[in-house]
Amino acid sequence: QPQLVETGGGLVQPGGSLSLSCIASGLTLRYYAIGWFRQGPGKEREGVSCSSASSDGSTKYADSVKGRFTVSRDNAQNTVHLYLNSLKPEDTAVYYCAAVNLMFRPCELTPRAYASWGQGTQVTVSS
Repeated sequence: QPQLVETGGGLVQPGGSLSLSCIASGLTLRYYAIGWFRQGPGKEREGVSCSSASSDGSTKYADSVKGRFTVSRDNAQNTVHLYLNSLKPEDTAVYYCAAVNLMFRPCELTPRAYASWGQGTQVTVSS
């Protein structure tokens, strides 16, 4: 049973940066697509970024974070990172990572495409 743990959330001022990590266990990361999602207060969960399994290798970003966020994976460490730069107050949310065994296809930013979820980590952007 795959398990995911997010780390790295916190409080940051507008314009600042944070680094989130998704540490996976119970799976071989190179065979899995990993998605990053967020859910702000009173909002639906939305896709932020994703990293496809190594057989595809592509990444995707939501328009709202393109050019500011970067996703990268370290298959040897079973970890996927999300680097958040130029943060805005509207980026405030609980951030989740999720995994799905998806080979030879690009990852998706749709929550229902993912089978396993972490517990989330809070990111607050405020002065």
